[in-house]
Amino acid sequence: MFDGQRYWIIGASEGLGRALAMALDARGARLVISARSRDRLEELAKTLSDPLVVPMDVTDRVSVAQAASEVGQIDGVIYCVGLYQPMTAQEWNAEQVEAMCAANFTGAVHVLGHVVPDFVSKNAGHIVLIGSLAGFRGLPGAIGYGASKAGLMHLADTLYADLRHSGVKVQLMNPGFIKTRLTEKNDFAMPQLMSAEKAAGTVMRAMESGRFQTNFPAPFAWLFRLRHLVPRWVFGGGAK
Repeated sequence: MFDGQRYWIIGASEGLGRALAMALDARGARLVISARSRDRLEELAKTLSDPLVVPMDVTDRVSVAQAASEVGQIDGVIYCVGLYQPMTAQEWNAEQVEAMCAANFTGAVHVLGHVVPDFVSKNAGHIVLIGSLAGFRGLPGAIGYGASKAGLMHLADTLYADLRHSGVKVQLMNPGFIKTRLTEKNDFAMPQLMSAEKAAGTVMRAMESGRFQTNFPAPFAWLFRLRHLVPRWVFGGGAK
């Protein structure tokens, strides 16, 4: 299903986005790769067939509009942006919290504002949003990150509700811990820590499926999906 299809991967310079670019390229997709760092994108481009490199800052509407104009027609978009800074409420840093919300959620709104109307008009397209298990429930030390991913996941739900009977396919992927430069900031044990390549393999298989939502890895993901049945203290939020 990917051979010859043109996919725009946003957040392609690092981690899961980078691994997905390599996996899609191997499957014959024609890629457009975006992130803020031109150097990292061009480094990645050397390992791919013939990608279009389009640097972009998703938090800047003008940058997104210029990039969308350069990208042109696509068959699919993958929003794989993840800005993360561990932070408790006691350590609240307004600038960092706002930056996470801008990149993880508002940036997707900026991008989809250009992509969704085109997909709807031609009744075709594939939208993949990368959420997080952290978006299912409030977790200690996840101020900004968890809330922004929860917003992205809600947006995916709404898109799916509106477009499920159309030719536009909407999918949401919610991974757990992936070994990247972001999770290196954590100073706690991370259950079922995955490599970016393994996570990309799961996402690729899910993209080929017909299901809307994929939460992984199991059984860690089950803990979050059944969050309403699990006492809050399990997640570190106290006994109440």
